[in-house]
Amino acid sequence: MVSKKSRSVVRVNKHKKLRNRLSGTAECPRLAVFRSNNHMYAQIIDDTAQNTLVSASTLQKDVKANLEKTNNVEAAAYLGKVIAEKAIEKGIKDVVFDRGGFIYHGKIQALADAAREAGLNF
Repeated sequence: MVSKKSRSVVRVNKHKKLRNRLSGTAECPRLAVFRSNNHMYAQIIDDTAQNTLVSASTLQKDVKANLEKTNNVEAAAYLGKVIAEKAIEKGIKDVVFDRGGFIYHGKIQALADAAREAGLNF
């Protein structure tokens, strides 16, 4: 009998393969995205110094106040705009996009497009 791997196991394996190729530096940090069933999280990370430079999520009060729901495409687009604005305030313009093993479609794509429109380059 063929056993099928769960979606979460497949995603984690994809993310591990992606992380072998992607790395954030001080000049071009990594924009890491994670989505759960209820929320989305975005971080801009410098992997050489191993610290998070900027973070945003739909759990934050100022972000959550502007959203009707926290787990739809509109919320993802708003989060992309917020993370880009915070990054530009810190002087970060260029990033490497780490989709976290998720398919580049729907919420992940909306976050990436909104971040690009708000001024991030990747």
